[in-house]
Amino acid sequence: MKVNERERWSAGGWSGVAENGGVSDVRHVLVLPDRDAAEEVAEALRERFAIDEEPQLVRDALAGEDDAEDAQWLVVLRDEKGRLDAGVLDEFVGEWDGWREEP
Repeated sequence: MKVNERERWSAGGWSGVAENGGVSDVRHVLVLPDRDAAEEVAEALRERFAIDEEPQLVRDALAGEDDAEDAQWLVVLRDEKGRLDAGVLDEFVGEWDGWREEP
């Protein structure tokens, strides 16, 4: 017999998940070759996709490298409503020689 989600919650079967659920923590991570490209992508995301929340820019140094020349930049974008298509984001970030990281 399958237990429905509400029964599992009320029985203490889930921790940290509200009874009404429905909110996800979907994030897209776009990898760019440099800071300039990451900043351009963040601005273009707001314009092209009318996103609500400011994307985060994160420097991602390659393993063992301290030189800024060897750093990639990440643009982290929350998409709680799941409205952004992964394929469209792949094509979009490709315009800056970047890619979308698979989860």
